Amino acid sequence: MKPELLLGDEAVALGAIHAGIAGAFSYPGTPATEIFEYIQERTSRSGDVSARWSANEKVAYEEALGMSYAGCRAIVSMKHVGLNVAADPFINSALTGVNGGLVLVVADDPGMHSSQNEQDSRYYGEFAQIPVFEPSNQQECYDLTKSAFALSEELGLPVMIRLVTRLAHSRADVRIEPPTGERAVGPQRRPLPDPNDWTLVPGNARRRFRRLLEAQPRLREWSEKSPLNRLRLAGPTGLITSGIAYNYAREAVGTNGGFSWLHICTYPLPVKLIRELLAHCTEIWVIEEGYPFIDR
Repeated sequence: MKPELLLGDEAVALGAIHAGIAGAFSYPGTPATEIFEYIQERTSRSGDVSARWSANEKVAYEEALGMSYAGCRAIVSMKHVGLNVAADPFINSALTGVNGGLVLVVADDPGMHSSQNEQDSRYYGEFAQIPVFEPSNQQECYDLTKSAFALSEELGLPVMIRLVTRLAHSRADVRIEPPTGERAVGPQRRPLPDPNDWTLVPGNARRRFRRLLEAQPRLREWSEKSPLNRLRLAGPTGLITSGIAYNYAREAVGTNGGFSWLHICTYPLPVKLIRELLAHCTEIWVIEEGYPFIDR
């Protein structure tokens, strides 16, 4: 298919549609608003996707989580401060787990272009102990959204995609692949697991929290082996970049420049790759958009 010129937000939205979502839920907040708007506009005639604005971000997350429990894929999108409102069901969903793939897209706003703070949602992902993707361009926004649904179902956990304003609101050509496989004909429903897993009375919660802790080595192994994290060893000065900061670094130093370079796209952090870079270099520069999360 021909490339489409898409905002980062729109690329995420189209990736979700092609992943076979049954529902999209959101509360308006820049820079995330266009994700839901694009899904609503693209699917309004077909009726394949239930797309409706929610009363607030907490309600949006709970509606998406309920659809996941019922066995269908769902996407919920919000800006960074909206995740504060949704924190209760978000944190608990890491314990209950999911059934149909559940993807949370959070658009952070470094520089506070339209926000009252510039908090970094990667800390929420670490706090909840779930996988996080951080795309660096519009093509990755599309590709990683599709991958996130499959990963969510494989792990039985929600997956976060972290955007920032300059990625969400800039355009680039995106190569679109038509839906394939079991999701090609639209939303599918997965069999229901034990619903007791979703009721976090203390006995269940302790059991599910143990499951979440036991899953962490698997998440770290997934991140270590992900081809999205790219390491190149060259000179004694090393760069670590993530997300759109990769583009800032390329603009400043070019594609070569004699630097060793680790680009990170997945969290938990790929610690083995970081140690390999540190062992090779005498100086490290960390370039990231937001708080000093990797630097810490």
